[in-house]
Amino acid sequence: MTPDEKGGVGRAFELLGVGRIVFGSGSLERLGQMASDMGSTALVVTNAGQAGTGGATDVVTKALVESDVDCAIFVQPGEPTVADVDAALEIARQAECDMVVGLGGGSAIDCAKAVAALMTNGGAALDYMEVIGKGLKVHRQAAPWIAVPTTAGTGAEVTKNAVISCPAKNFKASIRGQQLLARAVVVDPQLGLSVPAGVTACSGMDALCQLIESLTSSGAQPITDALAAEGIRRAARSLARAVENGSDLPAREDMALAAMLSGITLTNAGLGAVHGFAAPMGANFPVPHGAVCAALLPGVMAANVHALRAEDSRHPVLTRYATVGRLLTDKPELGDSDAIDAGIRFVADLAEVIGIPRLRKFGVKAERVGEMVALARKASSMRYNPVALSDEALTRVLTDAL
Repeated sequence: MTPDEKGGVGRAFELLGVGRIVFGSGSLERLGQMASDMGSTALVVTNAGQAGTGGATDVVTKALVESDVDCAIFVQPGEPTVADVDAALEIARQAECDMVVGLGGGSAIDCAKAVAALMTNGGAALDYMEVIGKGLKVHRQAAPWIAVPTTAGTGAEVTKNAVISCPAKNFKASIRGQQLLARAVVVDPQLGLSVPAGVTACSGMDALCQLIESLTSSGAQPITDALAAEGIRRAARSLARAVENGSDLPAREDMALAAMLSGITLTNAGLGAVHGFAAPMGANFPVPHGAVCAALLPGVMAANVHALRAEDSRHPVLTRYATVGRLLTDKPELGDSDAIDAGIRFVADLAEVIGIPRLRKFGVKAERVGEMVALARKASSMRYNPVALSDEALTRVLTDAL
């Protein structure tokens, strides 16, 4: 029984969150003072441009220096690997950094998060990796760190895990623990105005997918339900607008908030089969994380609905999928069955409208499907899927997305 089936809450829950969130256009102006309250020397982990080019990296480092915070810089070249984390950690140690600033998309923020944890817990990245590493627990609070996202996607600024790739093992996994939560988050939607349309599209589909998976997750709870619903509503009305016109600030604000909410909901409610696939797909193919989400989301939604109906035609999670459909389409009058179908159509059509290609464009071939299904089963997100999907169902989902 879900909490909302017969009233009451249904089960106990816990809500984890970052220490402080500062949101709004122009909020970056407050970064320097916030940082100076936490430390004297910051490692800036960035993928928001090289220093000296006049971009966001220069704006942030200038704000820090003007507040008497010295800076060392590590430019995150792509999705973070264990080698990247260890290299950034070495720079932090050499510069005697006592805090970290993560600036950019989820890749830079996840690297910053991992470095902050290792600064106080010792060791190397692989020591703390789930599935593919030693899986040691993070016991000590991470060094103070501030997240400054520039893209609206992963919500990494408010999550408790750092997703790291290990190319030698063809897998992505997490360093995880509530000790990794940021001391503060600064979300300035103006930083998103220069993000290219393709990045906006992929990042936005990741955020939308996280919101939908959180609302339908087996770990869903009342607070995350409310946040996910608000995020879905905002992403549905603004993602295509932000892709079409990057200077649409209200659309950027909607997407920045939706992404941040998605990070809070996934931290507390978990995700599902889409993100179960995303880890091995991203480690084995040059495919953006958001493109995987966009390609697989309609199929996973449909497969879950089919399996839920087979289990119980009145399964309460079906009501949640109906809620998703009404939020996406802004049609509260739809009956449950029509709303479910409309929601699945909406996410499929949205991915096409904003120009996200199918997975075959990234070299994903039919002969690798079985391997990806087997790897997806090992991913931590899979355990929160609202219903157990067979290998046959997962195979069909991935095959249809090629």
